[in-house]
Amino acid sequence: MKSIRDLYKVGKGPSSSHTMGPERAARIFKQENPGAERYEVTLYGSLALTGVGHGTDRVLSEVLAPTPTEIIFSKKDPGDLRHPNTLDFAAYKGEEKFASMRVESIGGGDIVIEGREAAEPDDVYPENSFAEIAQYCRWRYISLREYVELNEGPEIWAFLLDVWQTMKQSIDEGLSKTGVLPGGLNVQRKAKYLLERTHQVDIPQVRELQQVCAYAFAAAEQNAANGTIVTAPTCGSCGVLPAVLVYLQDKYKFSDDKIAEALSVAGLFGCLIKRNASVSGAECGCQAEVGSACSMAAAGLAELFDMDVEQIEYAAEVAMEHHLGLTCDPVCGLVQVPCIERNAVAAMRAINALSLANFLTYTRKISFDLIIKTMYETGRDLNSVYRETSEGGLAKLYRKK
Repeated sequence: MKSIRDLYKVGKGPSSSHTMGPERAARIFKQENPGAERYEVTLYGSLALTGVGHGTDRVLSEVLAPTPTEIIFSKKDPGDLRHPNTLDFAAYKGEEKFASMRVESIGGGDIVIEGREAAEPDDVYPENSFAEIAQYCRWRYISLREYVELNEGPEIWAFLLDVWQTMKQSIDEGLSKTGVLPGGLNVQRKAKYLLERTHQVDIPQVRELQQVCAYAFAAAEQNAANGTIVTAPTCGSCGVLPAVLVYLQDKYKFSDDKIAEALSVAGLFGCLIKRNASVSGAECGCQAEVGSACSMAAAGLAELFDMDVEQIEYAAEVAMEHHLGLTCDPVCGLVQVPCIERNAVAAMRAINALSLANFLTYTRKISFDLIIKTMYETGRDLNSVYRETSEGGLAKLYRKK
């Protein structure tokens, strides 16, 4: 299993699969073909259907500039695609195509270049399922955070502290801004409004949840506005994990080092999901993005409160279980409606999962490994119109208004 360094990526929104991944691919292709007189990039699947709303064409043109670039949004399936987020790059001198590259943007900012799979980074973790990890931890009498350090090395803590600072910054910036988000849907920023009105709520529990929601809105709105965020595990779900951690650090005065430990365990669960299922909305719907983020957040919270391995697993499992079947249907192809609100709802669900784990862990029937397998099969069974194409669900019905 890969490093959690490959999970938490700092970058600009609005989409890890539609902007960060294609941007990375374009930089590689440009570097390898500096003599091109023009480029051609063909987008397929979800990239073709929602690429304009996600800014795929914009980021590709920016990276490949000043060389002229034609972006083709192909609605036709060539019949040999392995992933719904696929790009074909071509470089030309005159009318002669002298180089090409096929890339799959698999979610979380990661890409796979066809024919170069062997060049992927080596695994960091020898275990590839939670059952194997839990067994190893019991055998060695170590915690999950100690397991992460054992495999990643002690330098992982400096990396996670940097991640944490960026997460907090994305929330601070989101809370400082008002106005309308870009894209033409005229969605108002709401994070600052929510936070400033928490004092108007008389019920303490509701007031606290509104504060969590304000933090989730802040990070998600920054993402929608092409701001800097951390994939956790994706751009579209970047608000869930930092929202709950910022809230609980403020409430209980946890140290940054303690937050880094929570991030390590959250990241471990995110890596398991990437390894054994998917974090791509185009492949498995929003359950793979927001559902995974909620699962990671619940696991991180359980670690924050020093729960044992079984309780942490249950928190992560129940958080994912109740996102099963969640569709990805972004209105107008933008990462705004329903995406931003979903970050807030998932943050609240993560806290609920933590509460259940505190009392019900030893009555459970479902393992984390089983729920991830279920999520993946459910996602692959979803009709393609519900997998980040903007052809079904809210996106379809809103367009008819």
